[in-house]
Amino acid sequence: MHPEPQYTPPPSQGAAAYRRRLSQKQMEAEVFARANRSIRESATGGPLAHARAIADNRRLWDAVQAAVLDPGNGLPTELRASIAGVAMAVVRECAAEQPDLGFIAEMNDHFAAALWR
Repeated sequence: MHPEPQYTPPPSQGAAAYRRRLSQKQMEAEVFARANRSIRESATGGPLAHARAIADNRRLWDAVQAAVLDPGNGLPTELRASIAGVAMAVVRECAAEQPDLGFIAEMNDHFAAALWR
């Protein structure tokens, strides 16, 4: 007797179903996780992967900074100021001649962990 084959959805359908189950904050955490994957892949991907990781992270943190500086943002003012300070530090690091990808990844990890709560 052969076991019945189980249906496995194509990866794109599985990923879409996964995303539908996530809260907005969890989806934001996934963006930070993706940015960190870019950093990890840059270690073995050569100069183009390195440049892409830096650019991806800079865009992410530029967006974070813009979001918390938006007057319509509902977060408490002190929290917004703290996040803006971190965002400015990460953006500044991304612009450095030799960016510290470990620092950038650590900030991504902290924010992803906070958003998953």
